[in-house]
Amino acid sequence: MKILLGREEVNPDTPCDDDGQTPLSGAAIMGYEGVVKILLGRDEVHPDKPENVGRTPLSYAAWVREEGVVKMLLGRDEVNPDEPDRLGRTPLSWAAGGWKVGVVKILLGREEVNPDKPDNSGRTPLSWVAGARNAEVVKILLEREEVSSDKPDNNGRTPLSWAAGDGHEEVVKILLEREEVNPGKLDNMGRTPRMHATMNHHFRVRALLYRF
Repeated sequence: MKILLGREEVNPDTPCDDDGQTPLSGAAIMGYEGVVKILLGRDEVHPDKPENVGRTPLSYAAWVREEGVVKMLLGRDEVNPDEPDRLGRTPLSWAAGGWKVGVVKILLGREEVNPDKPDNSGRTPLSWVAGARNAEVVKILLEREEVSSDKPDNNGRTPLSWAAGDGHEEVVKILLEREEVNPGKLDNMGRTPRMHATMNHHFRVRALLYRF
């Protein structure tokens, strides 16, 4: 890397594939902190440069839960921690679907980040994590006053609907403790969370929902 960057004809911010991904994005995905540090030290490198679908290096680092890279990128003033891609998904939205909570906590510590920001399909970070078997992140998001625990997406599906349909018993229990959550809310297809649980053979979750 250092040898290549010593050549005047090498542009360290040139997209390296048809997707428009830069070397910085590639390094961010792989979690190569040393490479990221070198690239961020170059004036030619735009630390928030999106590729063709609008995903930034921070978006990729958040997706793969690389805390070290996320912290380095957020240390740059040019980086927008709440920048949506063309799907409308923010770094927090991508981070919320994973198992590690560190990146979620880092992003929620930024004032610019909207913890309830829906993407183009209407799904919020809570909606994504409700279908990802991560009860800890669900609890963290629900601690924020701005987060609606029963917000439907464009198809009318709520976080409870996604959790029930994917059979996430612990997440279902957490959501059912919230007064504002309607366990009988119909989506645009006329299906309740219980129906989604039944359709996918999650009978323990269905039994939970029968109590409400």
